Amino acid sequence: MKNSSIVFARSLSALLSQVLVAFTVEFDNEFERRMGEAGYAGARLSLIVWSNLMRFLGERGLTVRELATQALASDNAIKFELGCLERWGFVVLQESPSSGLREGWGSGRGIRADWLVRLTRKGGAASEIWPPLFGEIEGRWEKRFGEVKIDRLRKSLADLAGRLDLELPEGLPGGWLGPWKFPPRVTRGDERLALPTLLSRLLLAFRIEFDRESPVPLVYAANTLRVLGEKPIRTAEIPRLTGGSPETSDIGWQIKPYVVVTPDPAAKRGKVVRLSARGLQAQQAYHRLLGDIEQRWEERFGKAAVGQLREALQGLFDRLSEGMVPPRGTVRAGDQAPALGRRDVGSAARQRMRDLVAQTEAFVRDPAGTLPHHPAWDMNRGFGV
Repeated sequence: MKNSSIVFARSLSALLSQVLVAFTVEFDNEFERRMGEAGYAGARLSLIVWSNLMRFLGERGLTVRELATQALASDNAIKFELGCLERWGFVVLQESPSSGLREGWGSGRGIRADWLVRLTRKGGAASEIWPPLFGEIEGRWEKRFGEVKIDRLRKSLADLAGRLDLELPEGLPGGWLGPWKFPPRVTRGDERLALPTLLSRLLLAFRIEFDRESPVPLVYAANTLRVLGEKPIRTAEIPRLTGGSPETSDIGWQIKPYVVVTPDPAAKRGKVVRLSARGLQAQQAYHRLLGDIEQRWEERFGKAAVGQLREALQGLFDRLSEGMVPPRGTVRAGDQAPALGRRDVGSAARQRMRDLVAQTEAFVRDPAGTLPHHPAWDMNRGFGV
């Protein structure tokens, strides 16, 4: 197990991200294992699905609009997620009598704001498994790292999170938020929030501040753009370098204005990529903004408070690997299971399994050097990392 000194060069946002991903991987593995025991093999939904959506759904159900309001999300974002959850069998959407013919079952297309969302039997099983896991995984962390260390981390996170001025969701939203804005904070209390919620809210606050000033959103700047340079590298290497999946590390439309992609001269197939002049400027802006925002946080929250948080996060890396060793009965451990919404294990599912096994082995071998600098939730893997 490698303890890389590279952790001490990480930005505050990278440390928050890496610890959040480590907790999420351990949590999601246990959820998948227990869902398998309940008869739902391969149910690879992430804790953010519970935190940002499923926890609002009870026996009565909610309309899509009500769900979006409670989730602090846009209607379009909720519709997209509901389309996935419907296709995977976790929710059912009840159309209103006035609705016309729907296009694209199992997608966000055609879903109306007044439709009712209810849990299926599978969704109900998931909703019973999720809540206790927060306390159980945090209890594991207290045993692994020591109660004093986790209490110090919790207090450092809660100190800063308690002073944020926006109402933020409990889980870190995926992808690019675009023009979406969170409302001013109106609720303040002494409730004990889960560790991943505290990590998520601080990281989201950092990301919102970053995205206001950067030409490239943090989720892309901290991952794909961060690992590129003037020298071309094979595009197939990007997932390994970022700690992301092939899907979340792909050269999508958000990245294309900042890179140059050409055929690989050393191979018959494949491509290589390098930063363009504009990309180099964006990368420099990324590194500069990380320092600027952290300095602002020191001025806003106090240098001692930010320093204590950084120290508490860094102090976890000696044993962070242990929780990411996957249990039997999970895809990360090499067990084959159908992709969500499928009956059989297809070639795509087998390739994703191999990708996840390789990713997990890297995380366990060197968490500081391989965990992503910002979570990028992959919809094809059930909102996982």
